[in-house]
Amino acid sequence: MQRLLIFQSLWAMERRHTDGYERSLSENIAMIIEAGFDGISAHYTNRADVVTLNDAIRGTGLKIEAVCFPRTVEDLRLPLELASEFPVNHINLQPDIRLRRVEDCLPILDGWMRLSEEARIPVFIETHRDRMTTDLLFTLDLLDTRPDLPLLADLSHFMVAREFAFPVDAENHAMIHRILRNAHAFHGRVASREQVQIEISFPHHRPWVELFLQWWDHGMRDWRGRAASDAELVFTCELGPKPYAISGRDGNDSTDRWAEALLLRQMLLDLWAAI
Repeated sequence: MQRLLIFQSLWAMERRHTDGYERSLSENIAMIIEAGFDGISAHYTNRADVVTLNDAIRGTGLKIEAVCFPRTVEDLRLPLELASEFPVNHINLQPDIRLRRVEDCLPILDGWMRLSEEARIPVFIETHRDRMTTDLLFTLDLLDTRPDLPLLADLSHFMVAREFAFPVDAENHAMIHRILRNAHAFHGRVASREQVQIEISFPHHRPWVELFLQWWDHGMRDWRGRAASDAELVFTCELGPKPYAISGRDGNDSTDRWAEALLLRQMLLDLWAAI
């Protein structure tokens, strides 16, 4: 049976509050377990940090999404080595390079996919601002040349970067649907056309929430149609700290991001159940 696994980003657990207090890793892990998340999203770029993380979650059953930011093909070797020693569900690769021509990107993408296949560890390319995939149209051009490129879809970046008019028209829906056809996992936050992360609990933001739920519904259904019968789809709640989170005059979040992460988790569970 296909399953939806909902992860929580450790980056999103950072408070960055003006009181200066930050929870410990063990406190964050305890919160994530108690809330019923299936796994965590964490950086796999430093061996010492990965060892500490795996010590902290040993015996908990939590799975890991490994995040890395390679600029060259060779830069992916360390995250893959760490993922081989400390197993992960998949690697989320943010391609930290900004090339202007599609043909210049292809040797790098092909190299990453070759290393992924050799290591037998899934590597998904995240759609993200200030990365190779920063622009929706450029990313679609990449898919035209590499139609099987596995993506990790974070649609919030395309929403704010392209500044879609609302309501979103059929042409823009079609472009997002093309991205979703290659999505093997998701990062979740809700954006508006001006802000990458809005407060999902504010009633006046409900139209944007409904839009993203519609896209995620489409993406989940598409994934279910092409994935194996026993496959697992990972959706990571990633409500980031400021400056992603909107802050007030006091310098603190305008909402309780942890409470909103739990709200987002429930929305996704409801969506999956309906599908």
